[in-house]
Amino acid sequence: MDTQSGRRVMAVWCPDWPAVAAASTVGITVAEPIAVLHAGKVVACSRAARTVGVRRGMRKRQAQSLCPDLMVFDADPTRDGRLFEPVVAAVTEVVPLTEVLRPGLLVVTADRAARYFGGEAVLAERIVDAVAAAGVAARVGVADELFTAVLSARSGQSVPPGTDAAYLATRPISDLTVEVALSDPTRPDLVDLLWRLGIRTLGAFAELPVADVASRFSADAVVAHRLASASPGRRPSRAPIPAVLEVEYTCDPPVDRIDSAAFLGRRLAEELHHRLSAASLACTRLTVHAITERGQRHSRTWWCAQPLTPDATADRIRWQLEGWLVGTAGRDAGGAGAPDSPIARLHLEPVEVVDPGSLQHAFVGAGLPAAIGDGLTDRARRALVRVQGLLGGESVRVPIRSGGRGPAEQVALVTLGDEQVPPRDPNAAWPDRLARPSPALLSHTDAELLDAEGDQVAVTPRGGFTTEPAEVRVGRRPYTVCWWAGPWPFGTDAEPTGVSARAQVLLEDSRALLLCYRERAWTVEGVYE
Repeated sequence: MDTQSGRRVMAVWCPDWPAVAAASTVGITVAEPIAVLHAGKVVACSRAARTVGVRRGMRKRQAQSLCPDLMVFDADPTRDGRLFEPVVAAVTEVVPLTEVLRPGLLVVTADRAARYFGGEAVLAERIVDAVAAAGVAARVGVADELFTAVLSARSGQSVPPGTDAAYLATRPISDLTVEVALSDPTRPDLVDLLWRLGIRTLGAFAELPVADVASRFSADAVVAHRLASASPGRRPSRAPIPAVLEVEYTCDPPVDRIDSAAFLGRRLAEELHHRLSAASLACTRLTVHAITERGQRHSRTWWCAQPLTPDATADRIRWQLEGWLVGTAGRDAGGAGAPDSPIARLHLEPVEVVDPGSLQHAFVGAGLPAAIGDGLTDRARRALVRVQGLLGGESVRVPIRSGGRGPAEQVALVTLGDEQVPPRDPNAAWPDRLARPSPALLSHTDAELLDAEGDQVAVTPRGGFTTEPAEVRVGRRPYTVCWWAGPWPFGTDAEPTGVSARAQVLLEDSRALLLCYRERAWTVEGVYE
């Protein structure tokens, strides 16, 4: 099931906030013609000033020539931030989870709050009223993605769920720079380049293949392409996790037996989930702290793709305590070793909490539920997590797809439970990448490639064999080469040691090998079966 469905973001935008803040410092209203300057240019102005032609980027003298009564102020980010705090406090009274993008603009997660107030329209009205009570005018926009919500807030629109891409498609390409909080400093140059290439709308930019954008433009262009495509991005951050959710227990008597740890884990898990349920939250990352009688502290964080259930939490606490008590898991934690005395105090700290309705089990596979993202069934995951608790966090790793030219480079191992971030972008353009299919078995065995005369076969700087290969020698055993393909030079890291290349050879026993030539030597990099 798509876990992104139902995600809504609300942006609260206070128009011309630098001008509003400057006006409030001298006790005038924003109805007066006001301009805020930085480096002699207008960076913000009031509506009254815009009515007579004052615009952002205009020089002071030109602005004053259009509006002789124009009141000018120097830009002061500190002033803008200080005076925006009452607005943030007013919104926080309505929705406690807020994130300020910049003075004058903040975003909130709107799904749960909208359900609480009875709809997005009612929630928007409550927020506008709360901000108005603080003496500030505000506009509200709602959409699935943060960028769309920020744009829609300027016109006070609500973009229906699932229509972000359609809403953005017809908007001008210059919208990529309209909000400085979501724009790279080089974004204006990118927009100018796209305009000169004939790309006028966000929809036209979104239609470009992301691989072409990544290979032809800057890194910020990929970010801009995701914004224009309404691709799922980050949500507004949550408020700090309240300490009231943490569970602390003093063991009397101290725990030094596994059965006692199991009983205690069940009890603490129930108490933790009672507190999480009362706050309508679920935990996906939990840190277990144990303090011994002599004051020694042991900590371990557990991460799960799905919210922890009471049983799953109890299992992790029990496994972790069991791992500590048997004295093997602690050796990888900075050499602290096993506890130096019985455990006198336990502390459960929820590190990451989520909306329990935002993550659901997938209705796939025979052994429901299936773990999302790593292909592990719940049963296999539980077994691996238990092994991890006994042997240490780094002892269990799972493969993920990564970026690279060779087959071995396209697989990376990450610790089970850690965030699955590949070291290299698998979706980036990788010139000279080995074409599919990939070999079934990866290897790194030295080999010799010989011609019919028994001489070494190398790769020329122009990317060809020096002579025709006739035999591959792996160890002491020779294999006759029936057919070959390549070589294909790759990368630029071979110089000055020589060219690097890959080649495929078919042996007389019908097996095919992937050979890699690097630093004037051959290795068997993979076996096709």
